[in-house]
Amino acid sequence: MIKSGFVSVVGRANVGKSTLMEKIIGEKISIISNKAQTTRDKIQIIYNDEDSQIIFIDTPGIQTPRNKLQEKLLSFSEESLEESDIVTFIVDDSKEIGRIDAKILDMLGKVKRPKILLINKTDLLDKDRLMAIRANFRAYDFERIIEISALDGKNIDTYIKAIKDLLDYGPAFYDRDMITDKSERFIVGEIIREKALRNLSKEIPHGIAIRIDDFKQRDNKKLIDIRASIIVERPSHKEIVIGKGGSMIKKIGMDARSEIEKFLDSKVNLNLWVKVEKDWRKKEKLVDRFGYK
Repeated sequence: MIKSGFVSVVGRANVGKSTLMEKIIGEKISIISNKAQTTRDKIQIIYNDEDSQIIFIDTPGIQTPRNKLQEKLLSFSEESLEESDIVTFIVDDSKEIGRIDAKILDMLGKVKRPKILLINKTDLLDKDRLMAIRANFRAYDFERIIEISALDGKNIDTYIKAIKDLLDYGPAFYDRDMITDKSERFIVGEIIREKALRNLSKEIPHGIAIRIDDFKQRDNKKLIDIRASIIVERPSHKEIVIGKGGSMIKKIGMDARSEIEKFLDSKVNLNLWVKVEKDWRKKEKLVDRFGYK
């Protein structure tokens, strides 16, 4: 028997949840970007060692929903709290408990699970600032408060040990060589979306979705043909994604193909198309169609 169970990871947008997951697992599964609200799904990331299997549920950053997409993302985070054995709440270097963190604390107060607080980005904080942040959360019901740096790996081993101490013995829920429950198609779509986020201007990225239209390996050749659509909300956004003479979509495609080839360990023929679905984030049918069910 091993220590096994599910650990939900919640927090405001851009506090470092996906960076933490990459550091733990050694692979990039979730999008990591300097733009807030990049994770758009409930992604199970599977950590295995000789005496445990910990399934981390990486969730979208919590915010006040303003459209159907954001309502779905909030529901993913809320569901993860009910599905987990342990809840991890990540905060950063904010001086005070803000409106969104207060909302999350209220959500956590209704969940009867052991809770761990991670104070991230401690590589940027001095001792006095850390003490002030710890004092902000001391009155809340946390089994452990751990200071970490997801970027440089500080105290990640302490966090894993704290999880193991709180978990019961049980079975492995997934094969021991798996690192995520998501398909290759999903991760390829996330890679393309990340490259779009990194290359495009501020007004466009959150109106982008990726649809994988075709994903086929050629017979007797180590070559995969992938055709994907970049969905935008306005014709003007389509023009920007394509770029002058096709320069922007070419750049997104080159960046994405390079990382996809590393991930799939195969040569990739990647074709990208840009399509307009007006205000798709506000329409529940389109939000569902693009995979956010």
